[in-house]
Amino acid sequence: MIQVYNTLKKTKEEFQTIRPGEVGIYLCGPTVYKPSHIGHMVGPVIFDCITRYLKYNGYAVRFVVNITDVDDKLIAESRARGISMSALAEEMTKDYQANLAALGVDTITDFPKATDYIHQIIQFIEKLVAQDFAYSAEGDVYFDISRFNEYGKLSGRSPDQMLGEGGMTASRKRNIADFALWKSAKEGEPFWESPWGPGRPGWHIECSVMSQALLGDTFDIHGGGLDLVFPHHENEIAQSECCTGKSYVKYWMHNGLMQASSEVGKVGGRKTRDAQNAGNDEPEVGNLASQEAGKISKSKGASAFREMLEEFSGEVIRFFVLSSHYRRPIDFSTERIRQVEVGMETFYRFIKRFQQITGESFYELDFPENRAEGDSLARQLPGGFMEEVLKRREKYLQSMDDDFNTAGAIGELFELVRTLNRFVDEYDLESLNVNYLERFGKEKVVLINELKNGCRVFRELAATLGMFRTEVVSEKESTEDEHLTADLMRILIDLRTAAKKSKDFVTADMIRNRLREIGIALEDRPGGTEWNKLN
Repeated sequence: MIQVYNTLKKTKEEFQTIRPGEVGIYLCGPTVYKPSHIGHMVGPVIFDCITRYLKYNGYAVRFVVNITDVDDKLIAESRARGISMSALAEEMTKDYQANLAALGVDTITDFPKATDYIHQIIQFIEKLVAQDFAYSAEGDVYFDISRFNEYGKLSGRSPDQMLGEGGMTASRKRNIADFALWKSAKEGEPFWESPWGPGRPGWHIECSVMSQALLGDTFDIHGGGLDLVFPHHENEIAQSECCTGKSYVKYWMHNGLMQASSEVGKVGGRKTRDAQNAGNDEPEVGNLASQEAGKISKSKGASAFREMLEEFSGEVIRFFVLSSHYRRPIDFSTERIRQVEVGMETFYRFIKRFQQITGESFYELDFPENRAEGDSLARQLPGGFMEEVLKRREKYLQSMDDDFNTAGAIGELFELVRTLNRFVDEYDLESLNVNYLERFGKEKVVLINELKNGCRVFRELAATLGMFRTEVVSEKESTEDEHLTADLMRILIDLRTAAKKSKDFVTADMIRNRLREIGIALEDRPGGTEWNKLN
């Protein structure tokens, strides 16, 4: 049974979907005016993992991440760069999606853009105005929070704790905390025609309209960073429930914010929390004030995420994000990611060990792709060593069932690999040559098969995290491997040349034939022997 912490109810609840077997997830995406940074990647990685686990449990999932492509910041940046707002938005959206791909985030089904929903936004606002939940004022339209008695139910804020937009708009509003649904256009700004004059939508209304269009009036999960609880998500609830008369979202899930630690560098931006007092002022789960103080953001100098990818692989960064429970703040530093990278070598070393023992690719090993198949395999596996493997599987699933506790699950994944390594050591499986297993009898063949079954469980669990899906080879490793291959080939060619000179044609032919078997062709030329990879 999966349990989910619901921000609205402030407690864990049993996960039960609105429509049997189906899940709708909406995650607030970026305002695409500058390149994305590490903070923008946290939510997508977390909810990509949640989506994978729900699919693993048999659910059909529609996962929506919106793109805000009209906003004050977009207008200002497009003017500064001398390009159109739409051109800027398209460029930054491509940057965002390329970064998601590098992190293995590929379960998102929809990327709706606000500007594609202007007609629906206007219709939505018209309904609110017609029902007196909203009012127009000098070309703007505002939501009247006094008309929604439950306003504040998500954040727990009372009316006197709420502040609205100040400046010139304050005098137009009935209540200081009323928020804009439609903004009249200033001179030179992009605009759309509406019943209230030329203008553009407010930020909050965009998410209500796009989520309704794609997921319905009521859907299962709305996600986002803790900093969006108020006012953004509070406002979404108010305008959506007043418009439809229905409950907006069943489960509100909020992830902790990426924190700039005392050691940050250009990737994370400057730290605003006093580093000397960090030990006495650590950000708490669900505590927005403490997490906001150290949040990584563009305004604090965080650099483009693509720069971070020059230093770390996407898989390492993904593992780093998932190493904390999603509701906890993530203490970011390059040193912490480096520590995670070192820890991941435990898995990479085992994968290489498995491939050397079996002669098979770990990444091509078949595995159960859903829980029912995994349970079925578990019932068929023998006792002994596999009992320990299945205990690790059970504890892993318990962690994930408990509000998607990836930190606990990763701990069990480390334990599972230790179990697999002990099995290899106990039976000295590395001494086996897989091409001549028959020499060691049936018992050794059974041991190899047990190892494969243990690895199938490992792949099954890792897949729910989106980890170890394909082989990761860095540019540096690739270059080093190419140099090593070239050196080894030169040695083999020299040995073959020496064999031919001594008229040992059996050895010379064996070298040529064995190389051809692994896809390498030798070509004897007047200037010497050349080698090429076969297609």
